Amino acid sequence: MYKNVFKQCRVVLFVACLSLTAFTVRAQFTITGQLRPRGELRDGYGTLQPIGNQNAAFVSQRTRLTLNYRSGHLIFQTSVQDVRLWGQDASTITVNDGNRLSIHEAWAEIVFSNKKDTSFKISPLDYFAIKIGRQEIVYDDERLLGSTDWLQQGRRHDAVVFKALQKGWQFDLGAAFNQNTDAVNYNSTYYTPANIPATVKDSKGNLVNTPAGMIPLISSAGISAKNGSPALLNPPGTNGLNQDYKSMQYLYIAKKFNKTKISGLFLADQFGKYVLDSVKNTAGTDVGYVYGYRYNQPGVNLRYTAGLLINPVLGAKNQFAFTGGYYYQGGHDKDGLSLDASMFTFSAAYNPGKMAYTIGWDYLSGNDAFSASKTNHRFDPLYGTPHKFWGLMDYFYAVSGAPAGGLSNPYLKLKYTSANKRFSTELANHYFMLANNQKDAVGNAVNKYLGTEFDLTTGYKVNKFTMATLGLSYMGATQSMEYAKNITPGSAHLNPVWAYLQLNITPEFLNK
Repeated sequence: MYKNVFKQCRVVLFVACLSLTAFTVRAQFTITGQLRPRGELRDGYGTLQPIGNQNAAFVSQRTRLTLNYRSGHLIFQTSVQDVRLWGQDASTITVNDGNRLSIHEAWAEIVFSNKKDTSFKISPLDYFAIKIGRQEIVYDDERLLGSTDWLQQGRRHDAVVFKALQKGWQFDLGAAFNQNTDAVNYNSTYYTPANIPATVKDSKGNLVNTPAGMIPLISSAGISAKNGSPALLNPPGTNGLNQDYKSMQYLYIAKKFNKTKISGLFLADQFGKYVLDSVKNTAGTDVGYVYGYRYNQPGVNLRYTAGLLINPVLGAKNQFAFTGGYYYQGGHDKDGLSLDASMFTFSAAYNPGKMAYTIGWDYLSGNDAFSASKTNHRFDPLYGTPHKFWGLMDYFYAVSGAPAGGLSNPYLKLKYTSANKRFSTELANHYFMLANNQKDAVGNAVNKYLGTEFDLTTGYKVNKFTMATLGLSYMGATQSMEYAKNITPGSAHLNPVWAYLQLNITPEFLNK
């Protein structure tokens, strides 16, 4: 497989070199790379570790090659990516072992207006372009739309974005539409979300291929008497489910007034409707069933998110920075429930020199376990980068899900940066609480305090192309965290730890 990877990379480089001969003087062409190995020691990362389980260690690696061509009328970028674990493949493999080489980005930005470029005879706007293809969609602090760069695979969208700048105002209008098939001999455009496991165990534990058009329901919660399918009590948000929307549209508007930036986001995403279904599986004398969501229903569930973010910077040397934002979520969630949720964020930072101090609070609404309301009040932070905000151990709004009761998170960060900017270290403290009530096993309200997390991160710039980062995290969790994570009370360690060492090597091979 590595031979296939190298062959494809050589083809990309060969085509790029041929293209150089046709470039005009005004064009710029760059080739950059990234090699990012990261070793991790996990003993409760993402969720509490069951008593008796051992910690785990592994090394993951991202390899990227990015080609970027830029001229007055066109920007074109392709990013080839390979993500794997060390030892995931045998030292000698065959073509039957699969291929993890993928296209992370492949987009073009066609420029129609640019007043800063004299090659445009007419430019009605300061800047106007259409960016189309596979691309990262990143805005502001990546709270709702981000690249999720911490994950080795990152996040990208297949989308088209209309980009405009006029007198300091930024207007971005984007849209995406997903489909699994080219519709040859296919009925309608039903969309089964991607990233489905190829195989799944049935109710008797027998391994079977995942039925076509179905997302299997996997849960330790048992069988629901109402519909005969496993109950998923704590499903992850759209971050954890990866890119599973049917379609998405958004409008982003931003303007900077002196040193204060104000931005607004309106985003609508739609999810395919489904019915609960089961498929019979016979394995010898065992007769089991695979339960899941069958995405073959007309129509979509529409969710919308809207809000404002303000970032004032004060002081003669910009030593004071503030962030304040509010977002509302309505419509229907991906399961068709009425949605009425909100998120609030505030932070204040003081950076007089080598030391920086930040204090803040994030509040994401949740459901009250004692309410009979059928409306979903759990805010979903869309397609952002939760690793940046709610603890580096990724207990919230990442793959492992989030509490049904929402989250209240006051936090404090202290950071030191050396005078030459080569060394930095940061200590962050998160105090996690439920935003709303959750019940214990007998129906009583649990304590809203979930636990406290400490994250220590140290970075050193080895040279122009290499950054080394060491991280160590510890959490003192409570029994309420067990309920929030749907873990049997008393069955998990309440003092998880996690550590990692990462090298980020980013050479620039060509800049012409």
